[in-house]
Amino acid sequence: MIWDLSFFAIAAPAVLFAGISKGGFGSGAAFASASILALILPPGQALGLMLPLLMLIDVATLGPYWRKWHWPSAKLLIFGGVPGVIIGALVYRVANDDVIRFLIGAMSLLFVVWQIAKARGLIKISERPLGNSAGLLAGTTAGFTSFVSHAGGPPAAIYMLSLKLTKTQYQSNTVLVFWIVNSLKAAAYAFLGIFTLDLLMVDLILAPFALLGAWLGVKAHHLVPEKLFYAITYVLLAITGTKLIFDALN
Repeated sequence: MIWDLSFFAIAAPAVLFAGISKGGFGSGAAFASASILALILPPGQALGLMLPLLMLIDVATLGPYWRKWHWPSAKLLIFGGVPGVIIGALVYRVANDDVIRFLIGAMSLLFVVWQIAKARGLIKISERPLGNSAGLLAGTTAGFTSFVSHAGGPPAAIYMLSLKLTKTQYQSNTVLVFWIVNSLKAAAYAFLGIFTLDLLMVDLILAPFALLGAWLGVKAHHLVPEKLFYAITYVLLAITGTKLIFDALN
């Protein structure tokens, strides 16, 4: 991959978007950046490039939520996430680029379908708290989808929303769980050779955009309607997801 101006013209806004999403609108839509990058990079490089930047954003937002999480549910998601990451690593090891490209595209479209169905009442969150086994299963699913596409938010959200956590507990759980899951992923990515010195150097160049995005996200949280932000996100994910699946199948 040649790291030229045309690459940075796409990568910088994608990373900025991830920061805005995680800084102001929860982390659920941040994986759209990996989907965008997968259009111009081999999918492994797209995932590897985004992971350190997502972790940087996590660090920038971890402090305000420290120890405000709901530990019983966070613990289940973390314990479940460990085998999920392992399964993701095993799949990645035997899959070719088109399989990973297809998985990223499929996760993108499923995210859009899930959000629209939830908004229209077609998917209803359980009125009763889901049990411990559901928490572990949600963690495993989140660990796997996070590994192959950075899209671990929806499985974890289904479980946490059933618990009727406070807004702060929910956000704190999200920050803590995915900081740990991302740390596990980083070790696996390094073992699989996804990280390269070249890739990490590009991360250093893009890091200011990630931090700027996180700062803008905090500001935008009070200025930009949430529906508008997610409408833009759904369009981006629908386009990139469709394109990635088309490329994978052709």
